[in-house]
Amino acid sequence: MVDLNQPHHRLNILTGEKVLVSPHRNNRPWQGKVEDIVSGNLPAYDPTCYLCPTNKRADGTDNPDYQDTFVFTNDFSAILENTAEGTFNQADLLQATAERGLCKVITFSPRHDLTLPEMDISAILKVVNLWQQEFNILAQKEWIKYIQIFENKGAIMGCSNPHPHGQIWSQSSLPNEILIETARQKAYYEKNNTSMLQAYIELELSLNERVIIDNDHFVALVPYWATWPFETMIISKRHLQHIGQFNEEEKADLAKTLQELTIRYDNIFSTSFPYSAGMHQAPINDGAHEEWHWHMHFYPPLLRSASIKKFMVGYEMLGSPQRDITPEQAAAIIKKQSTVHYKKA
Repeated sequence: MVDLNQPHHRLNILTGEKVLVSPHRNNRPWQGKVEDIVSGNLPAYDPTCYLCPTNKRADGTDNPDYQDTFVFTNDFSAILENTAEGTFNQADLLQATAERGLCKVITFSPRHDLTLPEMDISAILKVVNLWQQEFNILAQKEWIKYIQIFENKGAIMGCSNPHPHGQIWSQSSLPNEILIETARQKAYYEKNNTSMLQAYIELELSLNERVIIDNDHFVALVPYWATWPFETMIISKRHLQHIGQFNEEEKADLAKTLQELTIRYDNIFSTSFPYSAGMHQAPINDGAHEEWHWHMHFYPPLLRSASIKKFMVGYEMLGSPQRDITPEQAAAIIKKQSTVHYKKA
């Protein structure tokens, strides 16, 4: 029997990778770098912001006077629709393949100063509806094989504009993480005739050690194999492959789940909690992929306060990920937070 209070490895069932958990290191004194806290006092409208209504974007386009959400093709897309097909191979050592795609930006609100946890449920639901709408539109293009919906929140996560927004990248091939998760879920499905994540959330709900939110349609929890200090994952209770299959009740529950989880995040350190978050869903235009089960990852870097971050360095870059605070400790911290935002408390 493994003593989980001592150093041990945990397996990420979605990737097959291991994370080293070192609970005894959580009590070590901190003498590392402390970041300055960025002020959260933003105006409701910023005339210099590329994303605010009626303002001019970087490419010279004028934004409409939008009243809720707004979507447009990224002015600086990482992948382009008109990319020509092609490959390069030199002695099987230098290889390259052309990548075709579409990148879109979604602003969550016309308000420059409102993040998801500060928005009303009805406003968040409009974001969820737009995610589904854009997914369905992009999925009609047969050359698109995967659609990645994500949000980078906070300057320390590389977000170049504080106006709350997310992105959708769609592309002609499958990214690394999706290739790995597809293979792992398919192997489990073929062996057990059930979704891996369906079995996983049933086990987590029975243990109730890492569950944060449990409502009619979603479970939010700290994964048993979590790498980031306050990493969480939202999983649909119904075995669905992608957001295009969500019904109205599920979309409403997802909006509630997103609000509650992100409010709890902000309340941990009374700050606008940074993270990178994104959905993982089945490849498209490539068969049914019945093995796939929709889920959404949240990777926040804050460690001990609003000014101390977790970096992946040293052994973690060269060996495998490692964490000090256990997933169970993190879950307890998140779960005890109020569901009323600290700015409104």
